Amino acid sequence: MNIVTPENKREKAVLIGLCSPPETPRSLVEEYLDELAFLADTAGADVEATFIQDKKLRDPAYCIGKGKVEELVLFVKEKEIDLVIFDDDLSPAQARNLERALECKVIDRTALILQIFAIRAQSAQAKMQVELAQLEYMLPRLSGQWTHLSKQKGGIGNKGPGETQIETDRRLVRTRISLLKKKLQEVSLQHDTQTQGRLTVPRVALVGYTNAGKSTLMNVLCPEAQAFAENRLFATLDTKTRRLELNINKLVLLSDTVGFIRKLPHTLVESFKSTLDEVLQADFLLHVIDISHPGFEDQIQVVRQTLKEIGVAHDNIIEVFNKIDALEDPSVLRDISAKYPDAVFVSAKRGLNISVLKEMIGEHVAREYTDRKISTHVSNYKLISYLYEHTEVIDKRHLDEEVELTFRVHKNQLKHIDALIKSSQQLHHDAADL
Repeated sequence: MNIVTPENKREKAVLIGLCSPPETPRSLVEEYLDELAFLADTAGADVEATFIQDKKLRDPAYCIGKGKVEELVLFVKEKEIDLVIFDDDLSPAQARNLERALECKVIDRTALILQIFAIRAQSAQAKMQVELAQLEYMLPRLSGQWTHLSKQKGGIGNKGPGETQIETDRRLVRTRISLLKKKLQEVSLQHDTQTQGRLTVPRVALVGYTNAGKSTLMNVLCPEAQAFAENRLFATLDTKTRRLELNINKLVLLSDTVGFIRKLPHTLVESFKSTLDEVLQADFLLHVIDISHPGFEDQIQVVRQTLKEIGVAHDNIIEVFNKIDALEDPSVLRDISAKYPDAVFVSAKRGLNISVLKEMIGEHVAREYTDRKISTHVSNYKLISYLYEHTEVIDKRHLDEEVELTFRVHKNQLKHIDALIKSSQQLHHDAADL
């Protein structure tokens, strides 16, 4: 499914969208095709033309009507098109029929996104996640790979060498899928072990539509992060976590995560679940929104729906409207500010209002802290030193051989501290019995 390789030039592509008003008006389809063109460019293809088919019901054989197929056949031959990309998902049969009619590669939006993820994957984990998603997408489509063996098919039931090869491939793919799932599970367990110490620290995750500026914002908030940022879709696939310095003098961890997109393939969501765990484990989220995009409100809904699908149940989210420097009309910013009064408006590229965002993050983090008071024996050095090292001790009083400490602690640490207190009390009780 490679669109471009170092050995050859960029491929010439045609984009196809389906319009069925009033559910999907033509203006919306045109917006979707603009995004599809950006995806195609990111994958390494040059878009030569776009076609929109007005059709209430999809054709079961070709998705589009036969008349549009004939029109495409002429265009593909005349312009020497290499690739036809549909914005809607194609069934294996539809893709196979279209390839035979057009005599060129035909893929859908899902396949294109999977290709971009394959290009962008850098770490071993990301590469395994993408390969798993690609194999699960490919499995029901394998029969189309063996049309060259059609003459060798058997009679009744078509149980010939071609079918044998298909079954062999399916078995190999299923074996590889099982192996990748096992490896990813091992990687996930290793990651959980390595990040065990983070569980007691306040955690914030950046989420948002792809190309909203999450990585640029990450670099502004955590300069040492050096996250890869580029005006391309899915520039970041691997989660990057760094310390975030706030004025409240408390340690916070900030994570940059993979971007979301309309019709994000289900196989990718499943494959990247271990990566998206950073989102699930975060105390709150920064939802980064590209305010300069004409369809930003639709993108907000896509992100909210995706968060719901991966299991985010809370609404502890700060909406961060980015790229305010790209707005030419100041009244637009005023109108959106009135509609989203609790949001923050920034420019990560120019560093505008970043201090305001940090203050709001600090306020959210501060809400997660609570004051506790304990009394323990002065010889309980382990507990006392832990409290001084991991909490903010705000008052200390000596009462004979007891010391009373009042401290401020994040909710994530309470369980561990309660266990330490219980353990120290038991040790003190055992010592007293002796």
